[in-house]
Parts: sequence; C-alpha cells; structure tokens
Amino acid sequence: MVFSRYYLSIFFYPLFITIYCHVNLQLASAQTIDSNRIENAPRQVSAFKLEQDSVIIDGNLTEPVWDRVSYASGFVQREPDEGAEATAKTEVGFVYGKDALYIGARMYVDNPARIQAPMTRRDEHGNAERIVISLDTYLDRRTSHSFAVSASGVRAEFYSPNDSYGFRSRDFTFDPVWSVETKIDSLGWVAEMRISFSQLRFTDKQEQVWGVNINRFQPQKNEDDFWVMVPQDVSGWASRFGLLTGLEDVTPKRRIELLPYVAGDAFLTNPDPQNPFLGRANYKARAGGNLKIGLGPNMTLDATINPDFGQVEADPAQVNLSAFETFFEEKRPFFTEGQQLFRVLGGGRRGDNYFYSRRIGAAPSYRPNADFADMNSNTSILGATKFTGRLPSGLSIGGLSAVTANEEATLYNIETDTRRNVRVEPLTSYNVVRMQQEFGRYASTGGFILTGVHRDLEPGSVLAEQLNKTAITGGTDWNLRFQEGKYELTGDAGFSYLSGSRSAILDVQESSARYYQRPDASYLSVDSSKTSLSGYRASLNFEKNAGRHWLWEIGGSTKSPGFELNDTGILFEADDISYNGELTFRENQPSSWYQSYRFQLDTRASWNYGGTRTGNRLQLSGRIEWKNFWDTSVELGYNPRAFDDVQTRGGPLLGTPRQYQFQTGFGTNRSSEFFFNLFHNSEWDEFGGWEFFISPEFQYQPGGRWDLSVDPRLNLQSEKRQYLTTLEDGPSDTYGKRYVFSSIDRSTLSLRIRFNYAFNPDLSLEGYAEPFIASGNYKQPGELTGPRSYQLDQYEVEGKTQDGDFIVTDGTGQFSVPDPDFLVKSFRSNIVLRYEWHPGSTLFLVWQQNRFTRDDSSRFIEPGDLVNAVGQTGDNIFAIKITYWFPVNN
Repeated sequence: MVFSRYYLSIFFYPLFITIYCHVNLQLASAQTIDSNRIENAPRQVSAFKLEQDSVIIDGNLTEPVWDRVSYASGFVQREPDEGAEATAKTEVGFVYGKDALYIGARMYVDNPARIQAPMTRRDEHGNAERIVISLDTYLDRRTSHSFAVSASGVRAEFYSPNDSYGFRSRDFTFDPVWSVETKIDSLGWVAEMRISFSQLRFTDKQEQVWGVNINRFQPQKNEDDFWVMVPQDVSGWASRFGLLTGLEDVTPKRRIELLPYVAGDAFLTNPDPQNPFLGRANYKARAGGNLKIGLGPNMTLDATINPDFGQVEADPAQVNLSAFETFFEEKRPFFTEGQQLFRVLGGGRRGDNYFYSRRIGAAPSYRPNADFADMNSNTSILGATKFTGRLPSGLSIGGLSAVTANEEATLYNIETDTRRNVRVEPLTSYNVVRMQQEFGRYASTGGFILTGVHRDLEPGSVLAEQLNKTAITGGTDWNLRFQEGKYELTGDAGFSYLSGSRSAILDVQESSARYYQRPDASYLSVDSSKTSLSGYRASLNFEKNAGRHWLWEIGGSTKSPGFELNDTGILFEADDISYNGELTFRENQPSSWYQSYRFQLDTRASWNYGGTRTGNRLQLSGRIEWKNFWDTSVELGYNPRAFDDVQTRGGPLLGTPRQYQFQTGFGTNRSSEFFFNLFHNSEWDEFGGWEFFISPEFQYQPGGRWDLSVDPRLNLQSEKRQYLTTLEDGPSDTYGKRYVFSSIDRSTLSLRIRFNYAFNPDLSLEGYAEPFIASGNYKQPGELTGPRSYQLDQYEVEGKTQDGDFIVTDGTGQFSVPDPDFLVKSFRSNIVLRYEWHPGSTLFLVWQQNRFTRDDSSRFIEPGDLVNAVGQTGDNIFAIKITYWFPVNN
C-alpha cells in the first residue's frame, strides 16, 4: 500500500495540471492574435502551401516548388560592422504541407573553397559556417525554438526561454527529431530542412502567424548576419522577430512517442583480498523507457520507468574543505530537457534554487560505518513523469513527480566475518509544480513554484533521526518589463516548511546553512524539542539593460534564518540580508583599433539577521575585443574587513581580513582553427594568505572530422584560517570551547582533455579524460582568542602522535589536534561511441574509468603526478545501450 501511494503520486501532480490546463485552453481558444505583435514586426515572409508532401530532403532544392516560394533575403550585419549590408547573399524560403514545415536556404559565397565546414558532433558547431532558423511559434514575443545546421550537415537546436539574445540565454536540452541535408556547390552551399509539426508547439488556430528570424554566421569573416538584426545596444530577441505568414489549416498532431531502451553493463573492479565485494566482474542487464504524449498542440507529458543514465559524463574531481556540499551540473537527459522553466528568479550571496534535480537519485543519505559495504552509488529512480507546455493565454506550466526506491546496503565486518543488511535510503516522493504567466505589451511575466518531498520513514529508525519526513517550499517571482524591455523590475518571495523527528529538525538547525548554535548570536537559539521549521526569502532587482553606453542595476535580497531548500533545491546560506549594485559603460560601435569594449563597477554587501556585516566587495572590471577579434580582460577586487559566521562551524564570529584580487584574461579569435585562451587569478590578504590560479585553454579544430581541447589548471594557495576541529575545555572567552584552525598550503593540478571524431553527422566518437592531483599541508595550528577576533593564538607544536596528529601546547597544557594532510590522485574518463542509426534512435557504446587514491602525504604536487594518476586503482565500466524511437501521430 505504501509503495502504491508513493508511486501514484508520480501521476497525481501532472493529472491535476492537465485538468487545469484543459480549462484554461477552452477559455483562451477564442483569443485573437495581439495586433501589436504584428504591427511591431516590419519584415514578413510567407510560407507556400503544398497540395501534397513532395519535397525530398537531399540538399538540392530542385523540386519545382522552390521556384514558386517567396524568399527572405536582404540580411544585415550585427558583427563586425553593425547595420551594414551582409557581404554575401542569403535566401531562405518556407514551404509547408499537412505534416511538416520545409525550409530551403541558399548561402552564396564568392569562393566556396573558403567555406569552413568541419564535421563535428551534434549540437557543437565550433568554427563551422552555419544557418540558424528561430521560430516563435506561439507569437508570444518572448520564447523561441531554434534549428541550426552547419555547412557539413551537423544539426543543433536550442530553446530561448526569455526575450534575450546570447549563448547564456539558450537551453540546449531542447532535442527534437528533425531532418536536414546540406550540399556545397559552385555557388556556395545549400541547406534543406524538414521539421514535423509534431515536434513544434503552437496554438490551435485556423491561421497561424509565427515569429521568425534567420541568422547566418560566416566564421572566415567573423560575420554575423541576420534577417531581422537586433542591435547590440538594445534589449530583446523574440520580441523583434519578423513574421512567418501563410500557414493555414495546419492541424496540430497528437504526439505519442515511445523511446524504450535495453542496456547492459560490465563492472570490472580491482581485487582486494579483504573486501568480499571487490575482485570480481559484475554484469547487469536492464530495460526501461520514456513515453512522451502530446496533450493538444502545446502540452507534453513525459514519463519514464527505470531511467538510465549510463552514457552520462562523469563529474569532475574536487577536494572540498568548506562547510558546504559540492553541487554538480545536471546532465541526465530526462531532467535537463525543459529545465529552464523550473528556474526561479532570486538573489543573495550564492546561487540558490527551489529545485535541483540531482536531489532525485542522489547517493544514499545514510553512510554506515563498516569495514566494507556493498551499496549503490546512486538511489534508484523507480519512475518519473514531467509535464511541460504553454497555453494560448500565455501561461507556461511545468510539473514533475518522481519516486525513488528504498535502498539497502550489505555491510561486512572483518573481525567477525559477518554480513548484515541495513536501510540507507527510504522510499521517497518528489513533486514540483511551476507556472508562469506572460502579460503586457512587452512580455512581462509572473509565476510561482511549489515543491514537496515526502519520505517513508519508520519512527525511531536511523533514517528517521537523520532525514526530514516532509519538506514543502514555494515561491512567486516576477519580471516586469518597460520600454520594450529596456528596464526590468524582477523579484521573488518564497517560503519553506519542514517536519520530522526532533533529531532531524535539530540537525537542520545546526547545519552549515544557519548554525543556530552560534554562542554569540543572541537572536538565535537551538530548540531541541522542535519537530518543524519554517522560513522565508524575498528579493527585488531593478535594472537598465539597454542603451548606447550606460547600463545599471541595483537590488537586494533577504533569507530568514529558518529558510531551507536543501530537500529539493539548493541553499548554501540562510540568515542573510544583502544588496548589490552595478554600473556599466560600454561601446559596441567598432573603431579602427577595437570591435567593442566595456567597463563595469560592482559593489555588494551582506549582513546576517543580527546586523553583523558578513561580506563586502568592490570590483572594477574591463574587457576589450580588438579589431582582430582577440580579447583582453582585467578585473580588480577589494574586500574590506568583515565577520564570518560560518567558518567556526557553529562557533562565534571570526574576523576576516582585507582581501585584494587581480584577474586577467586573454583570448584569440574563436573562429580560427586554433583557439587559445588564458585566465589568471591572484588573491592576497593582510594576514599573509594568498592564492594563484592559472588556466590556459587550447582548442584545435582543423576543419576535418575531429577537434581537440586541452584545459590544464593549476591552483596554488596558502590559507591562514582553515578550520580543523572544535575541542572542549576551552577558555571562557570562547564559551568553554577551543575553535582550532591551521594554516594550509594547498596545490591542485588537473588536465581536462576532450576530443571528438565525427564519422558523419550521425556517428561520432566522443572522449573526456581528466587526471587530477591535489595536496594539502597543514601547519601552525592555533585557536580563536575570542568572538570577532582577527587573530589566532598559535600553539607550539611538540611532535606527532602515532596517528599523525599534532601534539601541541598552549602554555597551560598539552593535547593533540588533527593534522589531516592529504595527497589525492584521481583519473576519470569517458569514451562514448554515439550512433543515431534511425531518426530519434541511438546506439551508445561506453567505456568509463574512475580511479582514485588518497594518502596522508603532505608533499607539493609535481607534473609527473598527472601521469601517475592514470595508473591508480579504480573501476572500469563497459556499457552498451540502444534506444528506438516510435512516433505515433494521429
């Protein structure tokens, strides 16, 4: 019964949203197209209607219909000479039939031999010449879907969730099934596309009018041409599109797509005579699949059973000595698709979010103490559903529900030669609902999000003492746009509520996000009898983001001490009041020696709810793009003294020193075959601490079928205030405890290597490898002398214990403190052969390595350690996965 209740929750939330959407759809179906949206679009192109689908996708444009269409032409440069006529002619025509939209594009070139057409993997065009067709199918003047193809026929697509242009405003998880062929000839090159209406979302009306823009990029000239050019000094993207007209009697399809998979793994581990769970090969076979159902022309329901993420690239290695957990980017396809909708506007000292999908299927929560344990590295996801779409009324909707499994681990005790099973993760239900309404002439938005987690916890169990039983969070956000988006007022307001055992809620009170136990925080107190906790947050930001020269932004945010997101989202620190301000001067009009430049002044500060200033920063930065498209950047930063309420791990405030920062960057022309980028950062403080980071990046795209990038990173650091431990029997000045810190010399060296070889646009070999070395040498331990102190009382080190800890004296007695020196070696790699053997259907062959060792050495790292890291012990995983796409349109 418990399992059924949790499993049905996967379908309850999407069902509720479906009913809501159906009602709104009926109310909005009679709406007409906003006349303002048509009047503000001066350029139009008409699609030609086919009596029957007779276009063959071969890249030739030889069918008679291509002689009868009206072509979009007259392209204008955005770069390098904004507003000038494009140096080469481009013509794009649109044809449609009962089931699909066809696009024919002719790109003229004076010398076809100069066309840059390297064969790359899908979704990565690199320095290839390309054409991009962007469609605002809702004509909402805010969102768009883009279909791109390079001269070599490599496809890419992305979704723009807001009315802004640029790489950072794109969601590359949009993954439709469409076809295209290209051909290079004596005039230039041709692209011929077919996009099924089942892959597009649009309003069900007899006459369709869509927003459209076309972009051609010529890398050999660094020339970016547009059919509707949006100047660099103004805001907006989809709001400035032209119109695609002539689409009549286009019937939306009920989309049903089934993507089943079968897969098998071979886990090869290094033998360990004492560990009964290692030293053998494990073989596993599994099956599952995704179901995608179109609910009307603009809503989609996705469901997955036993989702598989075996081909996903491994997370990079890191050594984390902070009080906060490490967060990694989501890479799993089911969760990345449409993830932009679930992001809510916010602010504060760090990047918080109501929903962080990697909470679903994360590592088990309970890590039992045992000599050896056999447990899954990730919690199994039994099933999940996701509902996304947009109504004609301008309401965007998203809902996600997932159930993760009850997980057990087998523990082995060497001394007794016994095994036992323990529960390490409960059956858990995750639910998220997100809605966002568009309104007003300039596509302002307002929305809300609601999340919930419920765990099946047995009262009195170990898991019940550690985990919250129920967690609910919610918030509203808005983006009010004025003067065609030149000014924006954004903000959010939200809440959180947790319930669970007294022990679990006590852990939340004492966690690194709030530290209620801080002895000098008179406005906070720990309540061990609590079985619930609640909090709130809010932010407000006003900015000018368009104009010839001057831009500015000012805002602030607040998070109450009890605010908590970490059951479904990300929250680093609560108990925060902060502000930020930014002033920018830019020049986008080229001169004889530069393409553009900008200078920016930033200031920000934060306080806790006790009124203590916990951070302050002043930053001046500048960047110039030279006439040859190389760029140079410089940044200067200054942090005045403040007080840290986290570094003592629940102890009193610690004074932080004045800090200074100097950053530089340098990059060559990204459109060249060889690209080089150098980034450097130096920091130092008044106590003698310092940090040096340098990262040169090399990319080589020779124009054939392969490309290579090498990204070495070196980080050297001397930190004078690294937390070690908290001991009892301390002086009264520090509330009877000793808050022990140490200097630490750290060094980190890594080498990220990526290579791709494309046999053709549908078959590629993709590789990633990263040897990683990190060391830490602790020395000169000491303790905090009192609250708000900037100084430490240094100990005298008299030797080491048998366990390697420091033996120290403070003048009153002798005791020991930890000396956690470390030398970490890691090597992670991933090689994937990806073959789209049928439209929407893919074969993956995967080889993954995960090698890792750690010892107590304290020596400085050497470049040769990177080679040694490759030979460390670890796991090899070989996997094969095959999917098949079944489209059912009726």
